[in-house]
Amino acid sequence: MAKDLTLEQIHKCYATDSGKRIIIDDISLHVPKGSFVTILGSNGSGKSTLMRLITGQEEPTSGSILLDGQNIPRLGHVGLVSQELNLFPWRTALENVAFGLEMQDIPSQERLKLAKVYLEAFGLGAFLNQYPSQLSGGMRQKVAISRTLVTAPDIILMDEPFSALDFQTRTGLQCFLLQLWAKLKETIVFVTHEVEEAVFLSDFIVVISTIPAKIKKIIPVSIPRPRSRNSPDFAKVKAEVFTVYGATSCLGNQELKEALDFLQRHKAKNV
Repeated sequence: MAKDLTLEQIHKCYATDSGKRIIIDDISLHVPKGSFVTILGSNGSGKSTLMRLITGQEEPTSGSILLDGQNIPRLGHVGLVSQELNLFPWRTALENVAFGLEMQDIPSQERLKLAKVYLEAFGLGAFLNQYPSQLSGGMRQKVAISRTLVTAPDIILMDEPFSALDFQTRTGLQCFLLQLWAKLKETIVFVTHEVEEAVFLSDFIVVISTIPAKIKKIIPVSIPRPRSRNSPDFAKVKAEVFTVYGATSCLGNQELKEALDFLQRHKAKNV
């Protein structure tokens, strides 16, 4: 059953030879039950560390992570779909999806039946006995999503799950994911560094800074679904997110301008 998620003053640091390195610095966030929230940050901004904290793979240095207001163990309650699918190459699609149920000691016949239902709902009924190497990238991602959903987690985390896919497959899976979410009303926390993807998917976007990660701004996306990427409203929200994200214009980057001027002078000198 879907739950809400609350982060209260989360700090995370690691010991180093020179002292400590702060990765996450005072992040507080509430994700309402059944909402679709995207965390947007650049590479190396601490997004994956934050995901490990939410799943319970690691614990914060200080602060609390609550499900429905309760400080309960998160392992088993939070499901993760990552950019590294980690499908077992020696298992079929059906066996891969059933794996999580196997870890829950669900009897073989029951877990295979449930896994089959999910794969058929995802349009993969004809590929139950295919191995990952025999599936397309989009199909493998659907298998990975099915494997997470079949265990009925309270919160679903998706850590850049479409980053390795081509544009057509990626946009198709974005639409598929929204249809799935609208039907199941799960609580989804989606991580990306793609602004357009964040605007297309989200109820609201949490823009975080580079390390040490802080929340720069929470931007609501009130555009009705289904959303058109070409609409004026979409462009307006996208422009706002780009401004907060700090990626408005390459020409505005003084360091880049100085580097290009130097290269131009160096080239002229050697002609």
